[in-house]
Amino acid sequence: MIYEGVLSKMQTEFQDPIQYYLVLDQSFLHINQMLGKTLEFEHTGYQCLNCGKKKKIFRQGFCYDCFMGSPAAGDWIMRPELSTAHLDIEDRDLDYEKRVQLQPHIVYLALSSEVKVGVTRKTQVPTRWIDQGAVQALPIVEVPNRYLAGITEVALKNYFADKTNWQKMLKNEVAWVDLFQEREKIASVLPEEVRPYFHPEAQDLYELHYPVLNYPSKVTSLNLEKTKQYSGKLIGVKGQYLLFEDQTVFNVRTYEGYEVRITIA
Repeated sequence: MIYEGVLSKMQTEFQDPIQYYLVLDQSFLHINQMLGKTLEFEHTGYQCLNCGKKKKIFRQGFCYDCFMGSPAAGDWIMRPELSTAHLDIEDRDLDYEKRVQLQPHIVYLALSSEVKVGVTRKTQVPTRWIDQGAVQALPIVEVPNRYLAGITEVALKNYFADKTNWQKMLKNEVAWVDLFQEREKIASVLPEEVRPYFHPEAQDLYELHYPVLNYPSKVTSLNLEKTKQYSGKLIGVKGQYLLFEDQTVFNVRTYEGYEVRITIA
């Protein structure tokens, strides 16, 4: 069977194991059902996820112009401590920024390789942790806006990583620790304005299991710019990565906005 369309990050369902769906223009693939099958990817073009024009992708599925101008690609996306909508100050589009920034956000600890701290909108729980390939996640605080979440993350970066070691995550090399015990250590280092939102007795630990037949012992990333066509047997899905039998891994999210033809044998 042949499927064609523009890549965007896989949609997920929080089940045991996580269910993955690759949504294309006219169809979708239930990726869990593809395990053990041979998938061939062919890079055929580009289409910006923002403007829809067939322009080369710069970052995050956007062409250069959209990445530099869209409010969905502002610096506060990656650095939430730069959020200013709570002060009624515009970055690129204040209405958009208020809609996204002025809603409940979660600061969390997660285990994907080692313990990391992160921020997500409450509406993105547990999707954010699935996308990172976390095997456990524990909310620390729920705050009313992105700025408060951002300054909390900055304070905790002195004690925890803020990025996932993607190679260890894909090889399932997880440094198992007790997230409840880690949470107990942070009360004194939280920003003063965030402490009223800290509830150390909460027991809302999330556990996540992924559809993986075998974890690779080493990983080699598929680069669609250098390798226009690739074929491999799918043996797993974790985070936003497809894992293949030859130890090639493909980060779907990296190639958002890329037009592809997928052939399933």
